[in-house]
Amino acid sequence: MFLALDQVGIRYPGTAASRAAVDGVSLGLAPGKIGVLIGPSGCGKTSLLRAIAGLEKLHAGRIAIDGETLADAETGLHQPPEKRRVGMVFQDYALFPHLSVADNIAFGLRHLKRDVAQARIAEVLDLVGLAHAAKRAPHQLSGGQQQRVALARALAPSPRLLLLDEPFSSLDVDLREKLSQELRAILHESGTTALFVTHDQAEAFAVGDVVGVMHQGRLEQWDEAYTVYHRPTTRFVADFIGHGVFTSARIIEGANGPLVQTPMGELSDATECPLPSAYPQGECELLLRADDIVHDDDAPVKARIERKIFRGAEFLYTLRLASGELLLAHVPSHHDHQLGEWIGIRASVDHVVTFPRLSRAAD
Repeated sequence: MFLALDQVGIRYPGTAASRAAVDGVSLGLAPGKIGVLIGPSGCGKTSLLRAIAGLEKLHAGRIAIDGETLADAETGLHQPPEKRRVGMVFQDYALFPHLSVADNIAFGLRHLKRDVAQARIAEVLDLVGLAHAAKRAPHQLSGGQQQRVALARALAPSPRLLLLDEPFSSLDVDLREKLSQELRAILHESGTTALFVTHDQAEAFAVGDVVGVMHQGRLEQWDEAYTVYHRPTTRFVADFIGHGVFTSARIIEGANGPLVQTPMGELSDATECPLPSAYPQGECELLLRADDIVHDDDAPVKARIERKIFRGAEFLYTLRLASGELLLAHVPSHHDHQLGEWIGIRASVDHVVTFPRLSRAAD
């Protein structure tokens, strides 16, 4: 792996000994790939990024890039940030307001001859689509353009790894979506290996080749985005990613394989179903995402609409079965039902995701 973290731990002075900002994180990122770290505030994702950049010292573990050890808590090795050839893009862009766009990018190229630096500036400006703005001042650009200048400045010295700490957090939703797609294309075109931190799931899935979910300093899962969504390995990941609920279920042995008994009836056509022996008496909790529940007027199972959120192309309905179980469902917005109305629903589950039942005390 190009980027390799082995049991990395970070502790800040004054915090409880039992509370590490980062605790035993291991991951690998292949060259030219984009990794994304996502998780709630305070989960340790930015601390991990800062440790890779050399801005935080390790309490435990080891960090290496391209086979070179940058930090090792056991030996005390800590290579300073300026020696790591790691670029970083911050939330606030950190552009110099008194310098032009071209001069902002040139700031990290002072070690190069003038003609070589000018050629590199032109190259990265063209890469981010801002060749026309070289002589402008940052305040003359839009927020999205300023963010692309910050990206160009970070890419100009040809870092072997690029770190991005929530670079789009101050931008509006539509612009974030557009820039997420542009960022992915730019990084892949330049062959840059990058690690991106965000709290936005849509952004994580749009940008990342690999997505990591962090919780309380630990890396819960590090996998392809599709796998993180459809095959979460921990209950936290299943709960944090997407919209869904956990409902009581039982796995039994059917004539053609395992069946899952749910409050909505039996799931018999789902793939990758665990065996009944996976849980005591086959009793478990089943993750039902909003996209697993289909609105079907002809379905025998009915649910009452408790809440609804309009999202343009669809509603996110909160539904209650007659048994009292709550479900979520994405429903096309031309199905505009009223609160309290009963509608037909059915389950369409391709990936059966189950976990042990929580005790009532845990609930």
